[in-house]
Parts: sequence; structure tokens; C-alpha cells
Amino acid sequence: MSEQPLRRLGVLGSGKGSNFVAIAEACARRELPAEIALVVSDVPDAAILERARERGVPARYIPPGRFRTKLDEEAEAAYVAAMREARVDLVVLAGFMRILKSEFLSAFPDRVVNIHPALLPSFPGLEAWKQALDYGVKVTGVTVHLVDAGVDTGPILAQAAVPVLDSDTPASLHERIQEVEHRLYPEAIRSLLAGGITFKGRRALRLG
Repeated sequence: MSEQPLRRLGVLGSGKGSNFVAIAEACARRELPAEIALVVSDVPDAAILERARERGVPARYIPPGRFRTKLDEEAEAAYVAAMREARVDLVVLAGFMRILKSEFLSAFPDRVVNIHPALLPSFPGLEAWKQALDYGVKVTGVTVHLVDAGVDTGPILAQAAVPVLDSDTPASLHERIQEVEHRLYPEAIRSLLAGGITFKGRRALRLG
């Protein structure tokens, strides 16, 4: 029996690309039965583009348009076209700092995932690790979720806790959160692609 073809991932990122690297390495080790078909950034000199090229992954900068926090209509159409041209099965956000709106999400229904550095619904938005530290919680964590039209409001696929230490600074807490992100994100993507997650309303349920 021939092997099943690898599922194709499209990655959007704006920064260093550490989660992209974790996913790419999981693919290379065959822990994640997928391949990264394309990396796109809204930042022309984003490190994620260089990290992709170092690994032989096609990487493109697509201008985001006139808005600061979201893609404009022309840019969103260009992003959709790039993902479709790459024949991606799943769109993975890896530090992508713009909100995706209805045109993009309707082009890939229930096929856009994101990772957030907190236990949603607590501390949505930017610098969630700093929000958690400032608030004084003793436990924060990581959430992998489907993307909807809100900000960090989509159905939750996976979560993992990270303790907040009395000695933590924003930098030290963020570093430990990222260590968990790099493990949890490939695991959640693998389960989603394998059909190991089903949905009941907004709830994501693990099968088996």
C-alpha cells in the first residue's frame, strides 16, 4: 500500500519564526506527517522568511496594505491566492500580527489555526505573558485555537499550563511559554490533520 501524501501547510508570520522552526523540525522528524508548502510574511525583512529559505521552503513577502492591524481587501485577496496556489490544507499562524477577516477565513473554513501565549479566554491580545505577570496570576499557559473573526476567540484545540514563578520577569516567563508552544503546536496540528479533533458547537473534542 502506498503512503498517504503529506498534508500541506501554509504558514503566516511577522517575526522571528520560532514556532515555524518547531513545526518544520517536527515535519522533518516525521512526527508531524505534513510539509510546509509556503511561508508568507507581512514584514519584508522578517526573520521567519530567512528561516524558511534556509530550510528550502518557499517564502514570500506580500504587502499588507494600508491598515496597521489587518490586511486590506487587496492584500487579503493576494494572501488567499498565494495559499490556494500552494494548495495548502491548513493555514498556520506563527506570530502573524494582523487580524484575518471574513474573506480569508471563508476561503479556508475551519482550516486556520493560531497559537496564543496564555490560557484563553484569559489575556487575549498582545503581550499576553506580560498581561498575566502584571495581573498576578500563578498559572498561565498556551492555547492552540481555530481562528474566527474575533481576536483570540476561536474554538480551543489544545491548552497547556505554565506556572508563573515569583522570580519571573516578562522575558523569563515568555521564554518558558515558548518552550511549551514549540511542543504543543505540532502536536495539536497533527491531531487536527489526523481527524483526532471534532467539534460540538464551539467546543473542540478530542477523539480516542
